[in-house]
Amino acid sequence: MKTILCALMLMSAVILTHAQEKPWPLYPNGVPNAKPTPKTYIEKIDKDWIFKVTTPTITPYLPGKGTANGAAIIIFPGGGYSGLSMENEGSSIALAFNKIGVTAFVVKYRLPSDSIMVDKTIGPLQDAQQAVLMVRKNADKWGLKTDRIGIIGFSAGGHLASTEGTHFDKVVIDNKDNISVRPDFMMLLYPVISFGPMAHAGTRESLLGKTPTADLLTLYSNEKQVTANTPPTFLVHAEDDTVVPVQNSLMFYEALLSAKVKAEMHLFQAGGHGFGLNNSKSKNKWMDWAKNWLEENGFIPPAP
Repeated sequence: MKTILCALMLMSAVILTHAQEKPWPLYPNGVPNAKPTPKTYIEKIDKDWIFKVTTPTITPYLPGKGTANGAAIIIFPGGGYSGLSMENEGSSIALAFNKIGVTAFVVKYRLPSDSIMVDKTIGPLQDAQQAVLMVRKNADKWGLKTDRIGIIGFSAGGHLASTEGTHFDKVVIDNKDNISVRPDFMMLLYPVISFGPMAHAGTRESLLGKTPTADLLTLYSNEKQVTANTPPTFLVHAEDDTVVPVQNSLMFYEALLSAKVKAEMHLFQAGGHGFGLNNSKSKNKWMDWAKNWLEENGFIPPAP
């Protein structure tokens, strides 16, 4: 009985260490670029996956009392722009960042659809820019430093994050206060980057349709959009990824080097695609590498 009681107390302590707030609507005054939602287009939850998002939200995850360091990470789960892996690439990631004092935000972003969007090619980017704007605008509320707000994306969420990190000077949302939507750093896990020969065809088709123009393919091949003002970037990929080829990360890394942007890349020799927080094929933890990188670049303080 004592053992069970101790276990329950420990579980309660772990739960109370982190505080998940209620989801915030990304657009309290109405979603931009929206059509009337058809009755057949209904948001669906299947285990930890969400499909057909109509009301985008952002959910804050707060570090334990007294442990927050002022840095923030905004999380974009993957799913080929057709669904969102909200636990494996969302909440579990948020809790891991909380453990190192980083305030995390999981974004339930709209998935590109001609049924609910006037222009589906900018729909996800609008939600990404709005998420950065909202976190920066409310930095005081969450005790954040406005120059330590980063983003992380997985797979297609990595495409969205890399789009936000390279297209921030083309604002596609209402921004009357002229708040910067440029993230201060970017972390990309097995990301879709290119819409060229190494693209994940499903992600490309979901965003741009079956017959995109050459201009659109170039615009959303984010290795071609890197400039000297692209945020410092941390990349992780597995060499045996058969869904999103590792060349996506390699191309982006080379573009960052050419632009003299600070970058660090880690390649697992095995691990496949979609491993989330822990790669079962390796004893190494990319979160340890990420923590060190954040410290080395001054985004979080060194561990005592």
